[in-house]
Amino acid sequence: MSLDFPVSSVCLCAAQAGTVALPCTAPSLVRIRSAAWAVVPLASIVVAVVAVRETAGAASMLTYLSLATVPPLAALALARAVRWGRRGLALLVIPLFAIAWVGRSTIVGQAAAVVLSILAAVALAVLLTQVAPVRWLKIGILLAALADVVMIGAHYLQPAQDLLNFATPGFDLPAFQRVLFSGVVMGFGDFFIAALLGAVLAIEGRRYQDRAALITFGLALVFNLLFIAIPVLPATVPVAVALLVVEHRGRRGAQPDGVPAGSG
Repeated sequence: MSLDFPVSSVCLCAAQAGTVALPCTAPSLVRIRSAAWAVVPLASIVVAVVAVRETAGAASMLTYLSLATVPPLAALALARAVRWGRRGLALLVIPLFAIAWVGRSTIVGQAAAVVLSILAAVALAVLLTQVAPVRWLKIGILLAALADVVMIGAHYLQPAQDLLNFATPGFDLPAFQRVLFSGVVMGFGDFFIAALLGAVLAIEGRRYQDRAALITFGLALVFNLLFIAIPVLPATVPVAVALLVVEHRGRRGAQPDGVPAGSG
C-alpha cells in the first residue's frame, strides 16, 4: 500500500517541520567553541554531492556510513537531545530499526526509518550547537540553502541524488542516507538543516523554536506546489526562510517600547 504523492509530500513536510520543534538544549561538554564548525551545514550538502558525483563507490560508502551511525545517534537523541528525552527511551531504537528493516517496503516500515533519521539529525544538530557559536550556525544554515538552490539550478545535484536514492546496503537493510516515505524522497541533509534550526532556536527560547516549526511547515506546503512545474526542489529553502522570518520578528519584538522597528 502506498499513499498518493501529494499526501506523502505533506507527510514529509510535516516531518521536516516537526524536526525543527524536537531539539532541546543539552549541557555542553565542550568549553572551547569555534566558528569553523559552522561550515558543517554547508559541507553536509556540498561535500556529499561532490563526493558522490566525483568518486566511484561514494554513494555505497555513504549508505553504509549512515547505516552505522543513524541508530546510535537516534538513541542519543532519545536519551538527551529531544524535549521529552529520557535515558530509557534510547532502547526504542531497537524496535524502530527492526520495523524499518522488516517492513522496508511498507508505509509503517518507512515511517520507522523516517523517525530514526529525524532523531539522528537532531542528535547531530544538538552536538553541533555545543561546539559552534549560534550566530555562525545561522549563517551556515543560510549558506547551505543557497548552495542547495545553486546546485539544483545548475543541474549538478540531481545525478548525485539519483545515486543516493537508489543505493542500498546488503541484506536489504534500511538505507538512511535519504529519507523515503511512500515514493517521496528528501535528503538526510534536508532534515539535518531543519534539526539545526531547531537546536539553534532552542537555545534562544522555545517560543522562537515552535514558531519556526509552524512557519517551516507552511512554507514547505506552499513551496511544494512548485512540483507541478519543477521535478526537484531544494527542501532546505523553507527552513532558511523560516529562520529569516523568525530573526526579523525577533528583532522587531526586541525594540524598546515607543521606538518603531528600524528607527535609528
